[in-house]
This record gives sequence, structure tokens and C-alpha cells, in this order.
Amino acid sequence: MSPISQKGDAVCLSVRVQPRSSKSGVAGMYGEQIKICLKSAPVDNAANKECCELLAKALGVPRSSVSVMNGASSRSKVLKVEGVTQSAVREALASSLGGEVESGL
Repeated sequence: MSPISQKGDAVCLSVRVQPRSSKSGVAGMYGEQIKICLKSAPVDNAANKECCELLAKALGVPRSSVSVMNGASSRSKVLKVEGVTQSAVREALASSLGGEVESGL
């Protein structure tokens, strides 16, 4: 199963976040999810905000286009990205992760 799926006009990403990390960024694959490390602590929605901002920057979309669809209080989340195609998301993540993500996507 791919961590990237199309839902109507939006693309959904299955991610696993690691809060309180030493640096923020897309770290690779975690099973069938995309692993994202965050400096923020999971307090007052800070980790969710940082996760959406980081993903928006990686995909080249406005911050308002990325939202948490499921799992707001969990490490496993489903993020919804509007205004981008599934293939564009695959390309953007493949370039930030190198060849590792291509086998998982």
C-alpha cells in the first residue's frame, strides 16, 4: 500500500511524526508511512502546525493547502494536501528522500 493516495481533488499522505527531534525534516519511510521528524513538542498543536508547514514547503504549496485529516493527537497521521497532483507529490518527496522513497511509493 502506498502512503500517497488521491481523494477527490486532494492528495492524502500517511505520515509518522517524531516530535522533539534534533532537527526537522522528511526522514524516510517508516513501514508504509512517510517519516517526518519535528523539533516541536506535541503541545498546543505545535507539532501539527510544524508538520503542515514543513510538508507545504517540501511540496511547494501554500501552508493553507495542507491540513491534518486524521490523527491530530497521534504520531500516525493522514495529511490532506490540496492544489497538487499525486504525481507532483511523488516527485517532490522522491527528490527530498533520494531513491529510498521510490520503492515505497
